[in-house]
Amino acid sequence: MSLSSEKEDFCSRQQLEATKLRRLNSMFAEVLPANNFYREKLSGCKTPVQSLDELSDFPWTTKSDLVGNVDTVSAQNRTWSDEHYVRFHQTSGTSGRPLQIWDTQADWEWWMTCWEFIYSRACLQPGEPVFIAASFGPYIGFWSAFEGAVASGGRAIPSGGLSSIARLELLQKTKAKVLVATPTYALHLAEVAKEHGYDTSRSTIRCIIVAGEPGGSLDSVRHRLAAAWGADVLDHSGATEIGPWGVGWLQHSGLEVLEEWFHPEFRAITADRPARQGELAELVLTTLGRSGCPVIRYRTGDVVKPAWPTDQEIAEGRSPRVWLEGGILGRTDDMLVIRGVNVFPSAVENIIKSFPEVVEHRLTVNREGNLDMLSIEIEDQLSSPARVAQELHVRLGLRIGVQEVPVGTLPRFEGKARRVIDNRE
Repeated sequence: MSLSSEKEDFCSRQQLEATKLRRLNSMFAEVLPANNFYREKLSGCKTPVQSLDELSDFPWTTKSDLVGNVDTVSAQNRTWSDEHYVRFHQTSGTSGRPLQIWDTQADWEWWMTCWEFIYSRACLQPGEPVFIAASFGPYIGFWSAFEGAVASGGRAIPSGGLSSIARLELLQKTKAKVLVATPTYALHLAEVAKEHGYDTSRSTIRCIIVAGEPGGSLDSVRHRLAAAWGADVLDHSGATEIGPWGVGWLQHSGLEVLEEWFHPEFRAITADRPARQGELAELVLTTLGRSGCPVIRYRTGDVVKPAWPTDQEIAEGRSPRVWLEGGILGRTDDMLVIRGVNVFPSAVENIIKSFPEVVEHRLTVNREGNLDMLSIEIEDQLSSPARVAQELHVRLGLRIGVQEVPVGTLPRFEGKARRVIDNRE
């Protein structure tokens, strides 16, 4: 597998690490004198640092650290006074209180730089129509993808406020070549199209950029998306409070961290230490170009498997950036322990999505005594849930109850899908 890039500026890990160290210390020099949040949080830390390894002595930053007073829209970690900021966004708040983030003009230009790289992976050509299948709102995903398409030379097509049918009609009329959506919504659009006699596999879409949830690096989801749209699939990952930090490849599952702008660390899931090659880890990120609302050693909660390229692989053309095998595998707070077996909902989804006749699914978790109990509902066009249960048993080593429900019963999602009902609290 070749992981080279037409925008690759680094020929070695050493060169990449040197660039990150320089940008990290530059950020410290700019931010710490003015950023009250980090000046206090890092008061016992020595800067500048002589190596990136010294960051391990710095404290973590968590989402709860950044969430401010519920009655304000002020970002806790902002560096400058209000008049320096031109952008306001917030998280959806699906897992708690919404997080507000502000960006300066310079920060937004940094966002665009990252998105230009992402669109280059999609091989975006000048003037190509890019269809953004998301709603307007305070959520940064739509705005960054839209303006990133413009900055990359594409023709950005918004579809906020439109129904799925209206979006499909607009997609046809504009002859869009790139579709940006969550994996769930891209599949839902294809489902709606089929119901109305429109074959998306014959559309003009040649590439789907998926983000917002795990799925873009799940082989079963990628194959289903590619078949439904007759298009390549490109995984991407980012967060409101961090930025667009990861992008995959058209022909491969997994994600590459854009290390020139984000310094990654990997905390082992099973022990309080740095993760080793291929080990399950929580992704920790430090921004290297967003000074208005920086994050330093931010615990993302994303579970990944890091793989660093060898010098030989880099010499053969592979990118020196760290590779996340399988992309985002789940969330630290999503991991289920079912009769002693660690299970992520994304692993269950990968198995279920391997059955093309299963249209939608939902997981329910209950606690009986000290045990987590998992049950699954599926919309199955073959009305044969037993075969799905058998495959889950074979691949996970667990017997899980699978119940069929009528097609169209389970909810559909435009944004992040919420397929897990957790009754353990």
